Amino acid sequence: MTTEQRTLTEDECYNRLRELIINGTYLPNQHLVEMELASAFNVNRASIRTALARLEQEGLVERERYRGARVRLVTEQEAIEILEARESLEGVIARTAATRATDEDIRELHELIDTLKTYYEANDLLRYSETNSQLHKKIAAIAKHSTASRLLDMLNSQNVRFQFRTILASGRPEKSFAEHKAIVEAIAQRDPHAAESAMRLHLSHVTETLRQIT
Repeated sequence: MTTEQRTLTEDECYNRLRELIINGTYLPNQHLVEMELASAFNVNRASIRTALARLEQEGLVERERYRGARVRLVTEQEAIEILEARESLEGVIARTAATRATDEDIRELHELIDTLKTYYEANDLLRYSETNSQLHKKIAAIAKHSTASRLLDMLNSQNVRFQFRTILASGRPEKSFAEHKAIVEAIAQRDPHAAESAMRLHLSHVTETLRQIT
């Protein structure tokens, strides 16, 4: 990692470290040494401690007395529980999005569905998974439900290691595409109940798939 040329603020330090954990630069159970991080980020150790404390509250970091901090390993059971919690939160988000979506929002959702279809048909599951995440984020942006979105962001950051696994399961890509299409169609019809039901059904299937492959 290259040394930062500019001293980061505490928020920037936190955001940078959080991103490095989420994108897998720092792996589960990897020790996070304050002195090394301070040198890499060109900040003092107090800023690193503050960032680690915030990340501990989010469930991304574990700190043990006399042993320091490490990236927290999320277990398979925790990953399933996170998906179960997401089912409720994203159900609320989808329902709210159906009441707030503009014509432009719906056009963008349909574009994302078209992109999903392209990657599904090409069996490009990595790009399919990335577009899948973009679609969920777009629905959250449409909903503008700040509390649900904040909680969801925290849960998703902990579950990133498992997000690509389920789409690799046999028969899952076809079902996933149909489920996402149903969610978007319900939002496009401005049908809150159908949107929530479609989202909950989708995530319940993701949860069941993860149970089967772990």
